[in-house]
Amino acid sequence: MRLATPVIIGQLAVFSMNFVDTVMAGRLPDNQIALSALGIGGALWSAMLMFILGTLMVVQPSVAQLDGAQMKSEAAVQTRQALWIALALGVPFWFLCFFSEPIMNGFDIDPVIVPEAAGYLRALSWGAPALSLVFLLRFFSEGTGNTTPTMFYGVAGALLNIPLNYVLMFGKLGFPALGTVGCGYATSIVIWMQFLLLVLYIGIHRHYRPFALLSRLDPPDWGTILSLLKIGVPIAVAIFVEGSLFVGAALLIGRLGPVPAASHLIAINFSALMFMIPIGLSSAVSIRVGNAIGRGDMEAARYAGRIGIVIVLMFQTVSAIAMLLFPEWIVRIYTDDALVAPLAVSLLFYAAIFQYPDGLQIVSSGILRGYKDTRMPMLYMIIAFWIVGMTLGYNLTFNRGMGPAGMWVGMIAGLTVAAALMLRRFRHTSGRFIRDSAPA
Repeated sequence: MRLATPVIIGQLAVFSMNFVDTVMAGRLPDNQIALSALGIGGALWSAMLMFILGTLMVVQPSVAQLDGAQMKSEAAVQTRQALWIALALGVPFWFLCFFSEPIMNGFDIDPVIVPEAAGYLRALSWGAPALSLVFLLRFFSEGTGNTTPTMFYGVAGALLNIPLNYVLMFGKLGFPALGTVGCGYATSIVIWMQFLLLVLYIGIHRHYRPFALLSRLDPPDWGTILSLLKIGVPIAVAIFVEGSLFVGAALLIGRLGPVPAASHLIAINFSALMFMIPIGLSSAVSIRVGNAIGRGDMEAARYAGRIGIVIVLMFQTVSAIAMLLFPEWIVRIYTDDALVAPLAVSLLFYAAIFQYPDGLQIVSSGILRGYKDTRMPMLYMIIAFWIVGMTLGYNLTFNRGMGPAGMWVGMIAGLTVAAALMLRRFRHTSGRFIRDSAPA
């Protein structure tokens, strides 16, 4: 929890930017279109973001294991090689965001939504390269056992985002009223500020002096880069597959029109806000498992994983109860639209159900990352989210006439299958590590 709490606070702060964006967009004159554009544009941004996030996430367990083995300089070397991966991913990220309109047209998104969503993504695109570098430095810091920078840059970004949104979205201090496009520019400015804060923090804090990360810039070492990609790409694919279920749900619901799209955005936005807690726990457990493996203590690695599972079940119970008991209060935070609000309230019931499998699968994924066990989890994600979740959700939504609720049932099914497979894999992998480390 000492490791997890700063990550949770940081993740909540980072996500609060999305939360604030959504709430403020709900106050724009044409709020149905604004909310729908934010939901569709945000879904595409997240889909591309998740692949970069997953690829660079390899830095966290790699640094944790090397730090546990007291190989700090080697941890810095691996991070500097991962810099080239981050730079290589940032450019196509910008391109896909800037030229997103054909992608949305390919999904048959309601034509009323597309121009607004595309403008939002074009504004966001300028922050894409910096976000790759933010992830790199964040995962390095977390791998060393210092998670407080995640909290600092998250809180600072959240505080800056509110006035920037207010000025750029509603046209204050002489700026034109840009609506959701202004929201995208505000986010881009915040991301660059967060990158500069991380560089400054890592450069001056004594915790990082033994690593000397910023002491030089290494040329590409293709052997090291390929070894990082060998572990990182399966993580990226697994996270992308998981995210694509939610992105696909948003895009498919967008075909039903602005009201279902806006209602879905509210329910998934609040669910994602609660999801920041298990994400923080997942990072902390991954660090503890990796560090224990670096020390050669396989029993401690398994114990850390088990504790993480117990903690996430406790937190998810609180989240589920809140959604079941207070759905009207939650929706009222976002909108009082007479068409959007009732549908959003009904979708929060499904969101409450999937709190448990969602928390279990993300923490189990973090445990397995600590073991650098990434290939089988990738396969499990494909089965759970694409074969089970997306297929069932599409069928229930469009063939069975359930509307948005059908996609939510599909997401619950996919998460449940993923959680069961990941927990089984944790038991298998931890047992194998213990057996292999036992004296002959």
